Amino acid sequence: MAQTDVYLYGMTLMTTSHRLMDEFPERDSYGEIVESHRLPGGETGTCAVVLGNFGLSVRLDGNHQGYNTYSDLKSYFASMPISLGLVTYDPDFEGLEDIVFIDQDTRTSFGRFCSFYADTSQRRWNQPDEAAIRNAQVAGVDPYFFGESIEAARLCHEHGVRYATIDCRFDSDVHALSEVNVLSGEFLRSNYKGWDLESLFAEYMKCTSGLVVFTFGAEDLWYGRGGQPVRQFSPFQVDVQSSLGAGDSFKAGVIYAMSKEMDDAMLVRFASATAAAACMSYPIAENPPTLDAISDLARESFQEAT
Repeated sequence: MAQTDVYLYGMTLMTTSHRLMDEFPERDSYGEIVESHRLPGGETGTCAVVLGNFGLSVRLDGNHQGYNTYSDLKSYFASMPISLGLVTYDPDFEGLEDIVFIDQDTRTSFGRFCSFYADTSQRRWNQPDEAAIRNAQVAGVDPYFFGESIEAARLCHEHGVRYATIDCRFDSDVHALSEVNVLSGEFLRSNYKGWDLESLFAEYMKCTSGLVVFTFGAEDLWYGRGGQPVRQFSPFQVDVQSSLGAGDSFKAGVIYAMSKEMDDAMLVRFASATAAAACMSYPIAENPPTLDAISDLARESFQEAT
């Protein structure tokens, strides 16, 4: 198998998004839609869009695609350095899609993910591909596919392939073996209700030698490794068109920074600028952030992917 820059194991789907004129409407009321798009989405799909636009070669792996999603994804990624060669197409499966309503401050998602995971008759995602992992420079491993996600993390560790992950608990193997784990404020609030954030951050650092990042939207993020002081970084303030995919773009920024051997401070700066640049346009899949835009925001010159 040929060498590739990035192996991504996670969720790729089609997203129909609607940007609203005003705030998301109250129940039994009306909201005006300004524009709509149907484009690739999901934590891994959006990450791939951004990395591909940076010029990195990407192999996608993870959930199966169906008759409503596969051809559209294949068509979109055809002009990018992104391979769907590992993706399983199931002609009896419609494929995963979601619908998202976006106003200036919020996004509200609707999907069928609970039923997707509740179907115990079959798991519609792949085993991680060892050869693809072995031949990747860096990787992204999302924690949503149970034992298969753990296996992807272990294979990365076994073959010395550093990987980034998102939103997994501090006592998980996916966290323990990661090079970077990015935790959203939403995940922390829902999974560690009542925890003191400083104690929680210390617990995360204790369980890995990798970098831990807590993000809180527009508020200062925290980052650090075990044995080091916790540092903070103020996100770049921009005119937000849409926050849809901001976290996925942050992850893409982390993975790009890993591929370029950036230190922790520069990695956080680059990832933050990537997320900010993504928020300045809508939709991301038609207007992905560029290295020039990120350099302008971060006031740094970042090397083009080769």
